[in-house]
Amino acid sequence: MAREPVFDVLTGLVKTIFKVQGLRIDIEGQEHIPRRGGAVLAVNHTAYLDFMEVGLVGRNSGRNVRYMMKAELEHGIVGWLMKRCKAIGVDRTAGARSFERAVAALRDGEIVVVYPEATISRSFELKEFKSGAARMALAADVPIVPMIIWGAQRIWTKDIPKQLGRHRFPINIRIGEPLHPHGPADALTAELRLSMEQLLHRAQQNYEMPPGARWVPARLGGTAPTLEQAAVIEQQELARRRAAAQRRAEQRNRRAADE
Repeated sequence: MAREPVFDVLTGLVKTIFKVQGLRIDIEGQEHIPRRGGAVLAVNHTAYLDFMEVGLVGRNSGRNVRYMMKAELEHGIVGWLMKRCKAIGVDRTAGARSFERAVAALRDGEIVVVYPEATISRSFELKEFKSGAARMALAADVPIVPMIIWGAQRIWTKDIPKQLGRHRFPINIRIGEPLHPHGPADALTAELRLSMEQLLHRAQQNYEMPPGARWVPARLGGTAPTLEQAAVIEQQELARRRAAAQRRAEQRNRRAADE
């Protein structure tokens, strides 16, 4: 693994944070992370900071993973860090360009991290998958490695108070066998989702989940919203964001007219 000073510093910082928090990280399937060559690393998304566990898994196999991040973050200190960690900016208005950059990185032998659900799952179940991971794997002719993180939502996620201190939460990470690219993207996406669903259930086995806990899925006796309820909340959230953006645009237009 080539030295990347910024990545090295950030990895050291992440390990320090984990130690301070007392996280008990249990990883199964580390051997499925390739030590060389390109691969799509498909990960579920339940927490704001689950990218740190992803980075740790990569380093355990001597790899620096390449994250796909919002293009609007490519400014200031975050943008500086993104550039030096070879992150791939995702511009929703120019998706083809982001896709091409990811495929090029895969062909260059990088591990590219993709969240097939796109956004955090409020239900802590797997949401409907986007086909991007499958399409990238097919275009670059590289495997998809499915990965599940369970327990990170207890630290920091949507609609639940943060727990950033020392709490000694267990974090279960389960990594599945690589899926080799074949067939149409939709079929490969369905296979990926099934694999990740099986890994999710394995990660949840023997994990203590108090009945009624907000971070526990409704299916397991918790009070997290169901997939259907979460979808309604997300639609309402999206509507509020669009309305706020519209108000800001109207305010800018009024100021421009006054000038």
